[in-house]
Amino acid sequence: MASVGVVLLNLGGPERIQDVGPFLYNLFSDPEIIRLPIPSLQKPLAWLISSLRSGKSQQAYASIGGGSPLRRITEQQARELQSLLRQRGIEATTYVAMRYWHPFTESAVADIKADAIDEVVVLPLYPHFSISTSGSSFRELQRLRQADPAFSRLPIRCIRSWHDHPGYIDAMAQLIAREIRSCPQPDAAHVFFSAHGVPRSYVEEAGDPYQKEIESCSALIMRRLAEILGHDNPHTLAYQSRVGPVEWLRPYTDDALRELGEAGVDDLVVVPISFVSEHIETLEEIDIEYREIATEAGIARFHRVPALDTYAPFISGLADLVQTALDGPEVNLDQAAALPRRIKLYPQDKWAWGWNNSSEIWNGRLAMIGFSAFLVELLSGHGPLHALGLL
Repeated sequence: MASVGVVLLNLGGPERIQDVGPFLYNLFSDPEIIRLPIPSLQKPLAWLISSLRSGKSQQAYASIGGGSPLRRITEQQARELQSLLRQRGIEATTYVAMRYWHPFTESAVADIKADAIDEVVVLPLYPHFSISTSGSSFRELQRLRQADPAFSRLPIRCIRSWHDHPGYIDAMAQLIAREIRSCPQPDAAHVFFSAHGVPRSYVEEAGDPYQKEIESCSALIMRRLAEILGHDNPHTLAYQSRVGPVEWLRPYTDDALRELGEAGVDDLVVVPISFVSEHIETLEEIDIEYREIATEAGIARFHRVPALDTYAPFISGLADLVQTALDGPEVNLDQAAALPRRIKLYPQDKWAWGWNNSSEIWNGRLAMIGFSAFLVELLSGHGPLHALGLL
């Protein structure tokens, strides 16, 4: 029987307060998180941003116990998925590949080779595809595969997205239904989907399918929820975790909460739709920051649906995804990471809008001016970034 390596892709998170700065540096060093015309500025800028944001981020992690539980939860998901696949007769071994913190993707690849795995299934723990999540992780695997002849010879099947998979939809609807039933008036409870945001340019310029997949997913969950409960509930979709001065997907979670408070909503059932594990965005941003905003806005009861974590129907759905991938056609890393339109994500790429040598020089000059202004503001303590709360 062929041995199957199932690689679970996830973001990663600092497990101790002292890990926060290095984690942020790894995050902002990724050109899919911050795109710069001059590649040589990527790491200096990542260092500056991580240095400036570390204090605030350390406070956030301290408020949830001093570190992220993401690794612990992901490794438990991996163990339970492996056990279930083996019960179904698949000789599977699961591996965790984090993008920005331990265990890194390189570690998973080394373990796969050491275990002499026959074929690989790549399963991102992001239900919805985006450039900055699944796309970045697929690209990292591409890089490692191109540099490693032994790894490149392994057959590989990628699961690009599973936002509409019945197992995921049903698991989400069941957890939401449980929370709604605890409300004084279940049929009046307002379901509030809070998804991690992405810059609007990803959707409009690159054709990132993330927004469409989130919208489709929330509609499917509401349909299944109505079947479980026997009634429809009002719902809202909003986006959280934006950073920087650029436009992100709207409506923003904080704005939407205030509007619902003004509209007189009493019972709010908050669903972390794009997160399958508890981590900083659920435990601190939703449970602390957004709960406070909702309370100040006049929302009487703030109910938060737990993340899926190791919920048995969810793990069963993941096993179904792996089995389907093994039975279907091979989807390689190029296909998994593909986007409808080309944008500059990497130093070797060109901007889609008429790049030439002259524009490269001028974009470089503009970038250097911007970077210099950033340093001046950093030293002076005054300027637009301070006004926006970024410094």
